[in-house]
Amino acid sequence: MYGALWRVLPGPWWVRVLILLVLLVLVLWALVTWVFPWVDSLLNANEQGTVGT
Repeated sequence: MYGALWRVLPGPWWVRVLILLVLLVLVLWALVTWVFPWVDSLLNANEQGTVGT
């Protein structure tokens, strides 16, 4: 899969690396902006339980 992605990208190797880095940053930004907060709201980690002794 990575080889196919590498062959599809245009330009010399350094342009391909730059494109992949930009794509990686965009994916991480989308995860932090939308996906992680959505998962956090589902987990409801704010409730603190106590352990009975």
